[in-house]
Amino acid sequence: MIRDTSAQDRLINVKPSRKKKLLWIGGAVAAVIVLAIFAPGVARLFSADSSVSASRLAFATVQRGPFIRDIAAEGQVVAAVSPTLYATYGGAVTLKVHAGDNVKKGEVLALIDSPELVNKLAQEESNADAMQVDYMRSQNSARMQTSQMQKAYDNAKIDDQTAKRDLDRYEKAYSQGGVPEMDVDRAKDSVEKADIALQHAQADLNLNNNSGTFDIQAKKLAHDRQVLLVKDLQRQVDDLNVRSPVDGQVGQLFIAERATVAKDAQLLSVIDLSALEVEVKVPESFARDLAIGMSGEISGNDNTWKGIVSAISPEVVNGEVAARVRFDGSTPKQLRQNQRLSVRILLDHRENVLTVQRGSFVDESGGSYAYLVNDGIATKTPIRVGESSIDKVEILDGLKEGDNIVISGTDNFKGAQRVVISR
Repeated sequence: MIRDTSAQDRLINVKPSRKKKLLWIGGAVAAVIVLAIFAPGVARLFSADSSVSASRLAFATVQRGPFIRDIAAEGQVVAAVSPTLYATYGGAVTLKVHAGDNVKKGEVLALIDSPELVNKLAQEESNADAMQVDYMRSQNSARMQTSQMQKAYDNAKIDDQTAKRDLDRYEKAYSQGGVPEMDVDRAKDSVEKADIALQHAQADLNLNNNSGTFDIQAKKLAHDRQVLLVKDLQRQVDDLNVRSPVDGQVGQLFIAERATVAKDAQLLSVIDLSALEVEVKVPESFARDLAIGMSGEISGNDNTWKGIVSAISPEVVNGEVAARVRFDGSTPKQLRQNQRLSVRILLDHRENVLTVQRGSFVDESGGSYAYLVNDGIATKTPIRVGESSIDKVEILDGLKEGDNIVISGTDNFKGAQRVVISR
């Protein structure tokens, strides 16, 4: 049996090392310091609802300064006055111009051949001449009838005077006993009869004058009506010569040479190059802020011109509203129809406005809240927004100048109240 050496062991008292003691104390102090530094962050980390990488987000700082709301869009040059000419009557059309020709106001652009209308005008002119002769004949007949009535009146007047003189002679003779009383009575009857005849002659003369006047007036009105009909037909015949309503340029030809067209068919268009405008398509969200008379800028060909909104369409097509901007002043000479130009319309301009860069957060939250970033934590904060421009949105309440917020990517937060933003 082999014995161990435990009987030979001795207990040795070792003095504690001062160096190791200091190391232990220093480590404890360092641990306390680290814990004090990182404890708030760790606490915030555990208090947040989720964590999202900063690479998936976009940030912007709230600033105070000028706020400009405008609309920038591409437009095309159109004629403010671009009338389309139509056929006033059916027939074969002979074109006198080609597309692009310069024309003057009143110049004949096309001829419409309509023998039917020309013949109808000739017939109505003949009817007008016949009615004029009838009118003149009625005047002559009225004069003749008046002359006869005047003659009858004059004879009745003479007969009345003769009867009265005879009565005077019979009364004188009767007073001297030269004639019987019967002759005096007969003379009185003759006077009474002559008076009645004179009264009727006077009445007939007056009635004849009125009747003649009415007949002449009827003939005159019929003739005047026929003259108006002739004038209208003459206007239609004149309109067979299709004339330019403005100084300008022939635009589009809608028919071929010698084509037979119906009434009211499109023939051609004329462009008034002295009055050009720029037509732009404005998003419906901005269209409600547009108003006629707003100022703007038109740019192109290395030039910039002042403009004024002249017209706004009341109709929305594919989410857009058509508006027209005219040049403020003389129209540039180098522009052409359908040329593309850039248009900027100023809606609002204010100074010292609290704004932030526009982002998807406005649409995602409806402008009711934003995520305010502080020490790596995004906190959901109620806000109130105002007007929006292309690149900025007005902040009315909830944020202050210098605040940093998340403007894009807030859909990753899932509506959380607090979100850690990891780097």
